Amino acid sequence: MPDRSTPTFAQLGLPPTLVHSLGREGIAAPFPIQAATIPDILAGRDVLGRGPTGSGKTLAFGLPLLVRLTGGASRAGRPRGIVLVPTRELAAQIESALDESAVSLGLRMAAIVGGVPFKGQAVRLSRGVDLLIATPGRLADHLAQGTVTLDDVKVTAVDEADHMAELGFLPQVTEILDRTPDGAQRLLFSATLDGEVDTLVARYLHDPVTHATAEAVAAVDTMEHHVLHVPREIKWDTVARIAARDGRTLLFVRTKAGVDRLTDELRAAGVDAAGLHGDKPQGHRTRVLAEFTDGTVPVLVATDVAARGIHVDGISLVVHVDPPTEPKAYLHRAGRTARAGESGVVVTVVTEDERTAAEKVMRAAGVDAAALAVGGRDRGWIAVTGAREPSGTPVPERERTAPAPDQPRAEQPRGPRGRGGPGFRGQGAGRRTRGAGPGSGHGKRRRGGH
Repeated sequence: MPDRSTPTFAQLGLPPTLVHSLGREGIAAPFPIQAATIPDILAGRDVLGRGPTGSGKTLAFGLPLLVRLTGGASRAGRPRGIVLVPTRELAAQIESALDESAVSLGLRMAAIVGGVPFKGQAVRLSRGVDLLIATPGRLADHLAQGTVTLDDVKVTAVDEADHMAELGFLPQVTEILDRTPDGAQRLLFSATLDGEVDTLVARYLHDPVTHATAEAVAAVDTMEHHVLHVPREIKWDTVARIAARDGRTLLFVRTKAGVDRLTDELRAAGVDAAGLHGDKPQGHRTRVLAEFTDGTVPVLVATDVAARGIHVDGISLVVHVDPPTEPKAYLHRAGRTARAGESGVVVTVVTEDERTAAEKVMRAAGVDAAALAVGGRDRGWIAVTGAREPSGTPVPERERTAPAPDQPRAEQPRGPRGRGGPGFRGQGAGRRTRGAGPGSGHGKRRRGGH
């Protein structure tokens, strides 16, 4: 039986054409953050939103934003709506999440991000765009070159504002907001609303209505947290065995070099893994994310750039190979699993010298993690992670002749299970380096001890 206490999209004020389009995508009922924010955005209010990852905030601001743009036409190089995002991956996912809705309303949408030729983006802008999804740096470049003007902007949304602050993008964000009309509607979504984000809110949002669906903590009911105490000499073997499990797995390491090293080592051991970090070419990042989303590649090794940029359902295990150094990093990494009501496990792999600092970070993040020992008779860590011995047969490189056509879907789960399932529809071997441990590069690989 449907939950009659939850309003329908039609009752929230979305037009029938858009409601029918959502139905064709398998999106039948709004999530709490959507039910809370959609009426206020449709009414033209400035909105300050906070919700946990996987709560559906992309559609929470995206759907009413599109409706606000209907009934008008954008001139060349003069978009009427802007969504600012911190990463290229998030831009692609938001564009994909809103694509069918925009088409149903007769609106034109485009994403402009770094790592993609500037000239092609300028041509696209010159043809007229109603909603522009952009990273701050690339949009600032277009403003400087005169290929875009923001005088006609009616609504601006800033997504993941706290991550913008962490990456040092707020000067560019303020430059962009300063170029939009004073009376334009502004929407800001952030996991936390303190520090520089609070300054941004005070400066640019007029009498905002605030919606928060949950506190920004990782200890949700469907998420388990564990700490694996591992002798340094068997850390690489432990990580390789965890990565060889069944299921979609996300491994976090601290550095870009660590991503490349661990990815190569896993592939050499027989684990089909791919790496993602900021120095990878955009085409590579797009393909890897698409392959991870559709399950072609079951294991993704990433830096923290992916903690915000990946919105993929069905990630059943997140592994902190290099423990995070601050609570926000833990929360954002952990938030890649247990999305939208699904269950998930978060594991932090620590050696003796990392234990104290890691436990301090987890306490600050409000996480109660169970400790498990690796290397003795206790096999509890295997039951928790599903670890198994990798095949030892190196994984060959795939033939990649063209970029994957579909991008992973952002935020809104879909499919046959309830209001969504683990999948999306366009919405989700090198040689091992000698002496290199997982991610951080400490310790030599040795067999045994499990």
